[in-house]
Amino acid sequence: MTTVNDLRFDDLRGDSHFIGSAQPRLHWNADVHEQRAVQIRLRTGTGEESIEIRTEERHASWPFSPLVSRAQGDVAVRVRDDGSEDGWSDWSEARAFTVVPLGAEDWSARFIGPTDAAPAGPAPVLTRSFDVRPGLVSAVLHISALGAYDLDVNGVRTSDRVLAPGWTAYDHRLRHHSDDVTALLREGRNDIRAVLGNGWYRSGLTWHRHTDLYGSQLALLAQFELAYSDGTREVIGTDEQWSAHETGILANDLYDGETRDLRMEDGPASPVVIVEYPLERLVPPESEPIREVRRIAALDVFRSPSGRMLVDFGENIVGWVRLVARVPRAGQEVRVRHAEVLEHGELGVRPLRGAQATDVYLLGDREDTVELEPRFTFHGFRYVEIDGLEEDDLIELDAVVLASDLERRGWFACDDPRIDQLHENVVRSMYGNFLDVPTDCPQRDERLGWTGDIQVFGPSAVFLADVTGFLSSWLRDLAAEQHVDGIVPMVVPDVLRDWSEARAAWGDAATIVPWTLYEETGDTSILERQFSSMTAWVACISELAGPNRLWEGSPQFGDWLAPDAPPDDAAAGKSDPDVIATAYFARSTWICRETARVLGRSEDELFYAQLHREIVDAFVSAYVEPDGRVYSDAQTVYALALQWDLLPDDSVREAAGARLEKLVSDAGFHVDTGFVGTPLILDALTDAGYVDAAYRMLLQTECPSWLYPVTMGATTIWERWDSMLPDGTINPGEMTSFNHYALGAVADWLHRRVAGLTRGEPGWRTALIAPMPGGGLYRASASHVTPYGIVESSWAIQETGEFRLDVIVPAGMTATVVMPFSGEPITDVRGRRSFTAAIEANDETRTARSGVGVGTAG
Repeated sequence: MTTVNDLRFDDLRGDSHFIGSAQPRLHWNADVHEQRAVQIRLRTGTGEESIEIRTEERHASWPFSPLVSRAQGDVAVRVRDDGSEDGWSDWSEARAFTVVPLGAEDWSARFIGPTDAAPAGPAPVLTRSFDVRPGLVSAVLHISALGAYDLDVNGVRTSDRVLAPGWTAYDHRLRHHSDDVTALLREGRNDIRAVLGNGWYRSGLTWHRHTDLYGSQLALLAQFELAYSDGTREVIGTDEQWSAHETGILANDLYDGETRDLRMEDGPASPVVIVEYPLERLVPPESEPIREVRRIAALDVFRSPSGRMLVDFGENIVGWVRLVARVPRAGQEVRVRHAEVLEHGELGVRPLRGAQATDVYLLGDREDTVELEPRFTFHGFRYVEIDGLEEDDLIELDAVVLASDLERRGWFACDDPRIDQLHENVVRSMYGNFLDVPTDCPQRDERLGWTGDIQVFGPSAVFLADVTGFLSSWLRDLAAEQHVDGIVPMVVPDVLRDWSEARAAWGDAATIVPWTLYEETGDTSILERQFSSMTAWVACISELAGPNRLWEGSPQFGDWLAPDAPPDDAAAGKSDPDVIATAYFARSTWICRETARVLGRSEDELFYAQLHREIVDAFVSAYVEPDGRVYSDAQTVYALALQWDLLPDDSVREAAGARLEKLVSDAGFHVDTGFVGTPLILDALTDAGYVDAAYRMLLQTECPSWLYPVTMGATTIWERWDSMLPDGTINPGEMTSFNHYALGAVADWLHRRVAGLTRGEPGWRTALIAPMPGGGLYRASASHVTPYGIVESSWAIQETGEFRLDVIVPAGMTATVVMPFSGEPITDVRGRRSFTAAIEANDETRTARSGVGVGTAG
């Protein structure tokens, strides 16, 4: 019997019944090979209706009349399966929903704040008490803030969100959330307490430490909506009846940390003021919030050479430290300072630049033990230094790991533990930098949504986690903050307002990220929504390039942080920035052409097709020699030209591929690419026929290489190939993060080439399974949660010398399997299948792993 499950609204998980759209998209899964149609049933208080849609997809637009705020009901889905007895599956489990406030008119509450609360002063708490009558049936809280909030009802937190409402482009959009608080309220008096922190709204952001980018006043918006059994309703919202108090949180900042005086009670009550903020900017969440995703016990407590007490948590993480300790004396000051690495045995704080990354606690004298934990900050760290306590004072010591709570969707494994560690480092860096926006790093005085970083990492991200809602929300901010001339800010949200220029690879996030999401999901609504932003960016570049179609002479980041760039000039690598810029001009134009095709915009498709041809012709004329050499003769420019089809014919392509292999070989199979070239270099070698060179580059262990950080004990991806030097000294460059996912874009190659698992059609309606063994590996596997279920490719070289491939293709999908060492592709593969092939004795895939690396070049 066909079953339909995992029915969801929009891109939110199914564990919440609140929806923030009048016409939510529906997603489901069904174990049926040939879904011909879907029937969607809507039940509300006014009746029931159902609509049939002919589709093979596992998602659909809302087919009913738009919902209104506070509407309640449920939705169920069944699919037509020609193989079943009556053609239809059973109905899915009904998914209940409640529509949250959709417009400004749905809010009677007002933003309120304390009359005086400076950024560097104590965090305020806003309080109110109210009575609940007998017969309470339901109670819902709708809440947002200018700043960050923690709200308690009768001493119990209303949600597990951290640093809510998160970070959006506050000048355009502010997120609100909804919680069912029925179980927290009681008959009679109820006490509400909301502590406000600076959050992203008022912390000192960027290396300039701006605290007034969005506003100077913290504020809370809270609206309790109560329903009683007699049919009456009551709304209690933030207004002048609330009171403000100072708390013992003396200071809080995302970069610097939190200072808390445990001796202090809430201060005396003072009036609140109404804070003006346009309610039209309020938007519902599109993705899961930041949450505590796990806890890690301390691995080791030890003393540094200078005698400092240090704690090692075993991996580089993002969050804060929670400790329970005995109180040595009243008024004792305890300081917890965080860093990612040690340098010669001491806490390595230089990469933090201006970020203090220190939590401070002033202990009271009322208890023998105390629990210490911040609430309005986060740190990137593996190690902490604790001052003010001794080892014997520590009772519990944990690291609380924070991340946007995105569902894991992809996995990879092989028989080389170094590659497995590399892949795990990529995953850890992704989650550590996905805190409401895709940031560059989580530790120093930056932590910004750099556009270039996420566009190069996007293909890895969509495979590894459900990032659709997460990145869709970020793209809304990108479009909102895009300049009228089409310039895309270098960071989104744009907190570098005095420094926004058109930069290749960074601004191209406007086209590349939406296209990446479309390829993963097959959902054209992403492209529809972003199309004007995408085309505005290409129009901006066209204006800069002029009629010769070469984007030259503009300030650029180039192949950022290429190994040959000096530590103090990360853009000064060998790859010519104009070649890179024009290549990206071509790529974004190609994406606009393809987007227009998908959306059925034929005139736009013709326009961008012609523009793309002109750019490619100009690129070839200006930068490509007949012998295949590309101007500046660096690994990155060849990777761009080869992978983005910027070469005139097959003979030039073959020559360019050979030249790239020669550069790689001459470099001892070391990586010589930065942010721009790294995602493409191994594919460029592979597609040019140099699989062995690609594996040699992957398995190189001396710097610069992907495995050098692994040999140095890294548990995340570094910003620089040599963030730490072989002698344990931190790179002298100003930008030296040890948690930066961009160079981890190689994970995409591991999934597609090593394990052989590649998406076919957008949305995974089809897959290509074509493993590429090599490098001395004897097994590898990858699996991915698609809209149809889990697809998997797992291969191994048997002791008999036979190559075996096991695949799982879920119902609704088909795969084409291409076995190494054999002939024709095997099409229309479904379900669980196994395939075998003989390996010839001299095949290079059996190269001993120990024979790959330094000293084997040539």
